[in-house]
Amino acid sequence: MDFSFSRDQLLFQDSVRSFLINEVTPERIRELWHSDTGRSDALWGQLVALGLSALTVPEEFGGMGMHALDFVLLAQECGYAGMPEPLVDTMLIGVPLLAGLDKRHAALKQYWLASVAEGSARLAVAEPGNPLVSDAHVADLLLLAHGDEVHALKPEAVRLTRNVSVDPSRQLFQVQWTPTAATCVASAEQGKRLWAAAFNRGALGSAAQLLGLAKRMVDLAVDYTFERKQFGKPVGSFQAVKHLMANVAVQIEFAKGPLYRAAYAVAHELPGQDVQVSHAKLATAEAAMLAAKNAIQAHGAMGYTWEVDLQLFMKRAWALDKVWGDRGLHKARVRHALFDGAMALGASSTF
Repeated sequence: MDFSFSRDQLLFQDSVRSFLINEVTPERIRELWHSDTGRSDALWGQLVALGLSALTVPEEFGGMGMHALDFVLLAQECGYAGMPEPLVDTMLIGVPLLAGLDKRHAALKQYWLASVAEGSARLAVAEPGNPLVSDAHVADLLLLAHGDEVHALKPEAVRLTRNVSVDPSRQLFQVQWTPTAATCVASAEQGKRLWAAAFNRGALGSAAQLLGLAKRMVDLAVDYTFERKQFGKPVGSFQAVKHLMANVAVQIEFAKGPLYRAAYAVAHELPGQDVQVSHAKLATAEAAMLAAKNAIQAHGAMGYTWEVDLQLFMKRAWALDKVWGDRGLHKARVRHALFDGAMALGASSTF
């Protein structure tokens, strides 16, 4: 199968990368830590102006009708920039979850999807089984799980309690709410399918961001080691330091194939997408964790300090490694597929 991207997809990725590098700077991220919400309405408005809020919204609701394969490169760039805004959660998880509701909720879908497309609404989605919801405080609509049911609530119907994260850019909240028939938008039978699909998209979005974070940490380490000198030479010229970065570069390259294959499987709703998403999450998490470890070593003691930019991306990687399924859960899904007869094994079948 051809996992290469079209010229238009790559050009769009380049445009988004240029914007994020210029606008989502480490200095701006640090400034947001000290704001009331940790989020920027101005930055969200810039994302809307670029058309990013309409990407995955179906065309019938005023969007562009793109899918996970179109968005995965952009999610990767969001990771590279360490962007705090909930673009990935809204576009890759929330929008498809809303779009999957049946015709009985056509009015709700029309209003909220159109609002997301025009940039006037943000969504927060609860990961089933996780008591903490990211960006619940800035969401205009929260999509929450009650068992297998899907419930849609406005902010005034919930009570939020802030929870501190290892990553200061992540805004996590415990959400207290009362499920009712009025808030239920998908029954347990339908909700089980919707949540399963949302889980895969959430894991895919986390995997894409982890890959971007891994690349950013390598770039930061390379820049630092060529600026810092010992014995009259840049530290980066030493073979041991080169090996640290080369090992991460290999992991990053090996993670791209599983990530893009998983995005293709999710976008086309292929059977077996569960194990492909888990493979992608494991591969990208391994690359990001190794990048964090080796980048700290390349920085020396400075790598642990608050002032160095590395910690912004390292802590984000640590956090994303645990959301939408930790490595234990994803390894269990791969094990089940390999050893319980869920997939054919062999050179023609196993990636």
